[in-house]
Amino acid sequence: MTKSRIEARFAQLKAENRAAFVAYVMAGDPDYATGLEILQGLPGAGADLIEVGFPFSDPMAEGPPIQRAAQRALANGQTLNKTLEMVAQFRKGDQTTPIIMMGYANPLVHHGYAAFARDAAAAGVDGVICVDIPPEEADPLADALDANELSLIRLATPTSDDKRLPVVIRRTSGFVYYVSVAGVTGVKEADAAAVAPNVERIRAASGLPVAVGFGIKTPERAAEIARVADAAVVGSALVEEVATGVAMNESVTARVLSKVESLAKAVRSARVESLTV
Repeated sequence: MTKSRIEARFAQLKAENRAAFVAYVMAGDPDYATGLEILQGLPGAGADLIEVGFPFSDPMAEGPPIQRAAQRALANGQTLNKTLEMVAQFRKGDQTTPIIMMGYANPLVHHGYAAFARDAAAAGVDGVICVDIPPEEADPLADALDANELSLIRLATPTSDDKRLPVVIRRTSGFVYYVSVAGVTGVKEADAAAVAPNVERIRAASGLPVAVGFGIKTPERAAEIARVADAAVVGSALVEEVATGVAMNESVTARVLSKVESLAKAVRSARVESLTV
């Protein structure tokens, strides 16, 4: 399936005139079994696409919530291979929800690009976001992913001007991830009015759907973004539910999936509500 799963999902949502809700979770947070349970529950709770973070000790683009999620996962023995294993387990029960792995170059370099792309495709991964490989250095990874029909999904930012944007989107497929705020995840809030013109500009330049992330925590904010973008991505708010559940000795899975349900509902109804106001 690979790339076709992403394309099919966005085509379906376009026909329904709604944005996608993309849920980000850290693999193995707070532990492998619970992380897998959460992953398997996400589609039923309303996630249209899933971003699975593979933990790394120095996640430079992440704010404190996702940094702590990575540390919890690493402390419980999560690895890149175990993350691929989780995706393979997920695929036994779900063949349609696109899975995007998101993380940093160090584990991929250690694994080897060719081996990683082959293993990811075999596990049922559809695309990869590698935060810290600039476009000028991404060709070896892109070659490996292309050979296995996997999408390389790149990040565009508020500073990606018209000169820089063609460089950013070169060899990008599936969708473009627009980082709505300058800074790290989970700190600032996205502003739909500021996001909208950049989404249009990136969509026109790339011919691809545009997902907006960094700075979306509440259903209200998710709905606002869903009215102007092709997808709204939420991560920090979900991993914070993991941390709260652990601290309060509550069901982590139930907390996360309840949060997903509220966010997904807001995204699904956003454009309908805007038409009826």
